[in-house]
Amino acid sequence: MESKFYDEDKLIVFKITDEIDDHSVQTIRRRVDYEIERYMPRKIVFDFDSVTFMDSAGIGLIIGRYKFAKMLGASLELSNLTGSVKKIFEMSGILKLIPVTE
Repeated sequence: MESKFYDEDKLIVFKITDEIDDHSVQTIRRRVDYEIERYMPRKIVFDFDSVTFMDSAGIGLIIGRYKFAKMLGASLELSNLTGSVKKIFEMSGILKLIPVTE
C-alpha cells in the first residue's frame, strides 16, 4: 500500500496494491490509522485501482475507517473500483454511505 498526503488540500490518498483479505487487512488498518492520526486530513480517498481480490474483511476495513474519519470530521471516498471490488461494495450497501469518485 502506498499513501500520499497533499498538504494544501488536507487530502490523503491510500493506493492499495495488495489483495484485501483477513491476513492483509490488519496491516493495512494499522498503517491507515497511523497516517490519518499523523496528518489529520479533511478528506481520505481509498484508491482500489490495483486490487485484484477483496473479501468481507475489506468491507470491515472500509466501514471502520469511515467511522474513524467521521469521528475526526473528515470525509471518505472510494476511487477506481475494479469490477469485483465494486460488486462486493454494491452487495454490502457501502456505496449508499460512501461516494465513489473516478
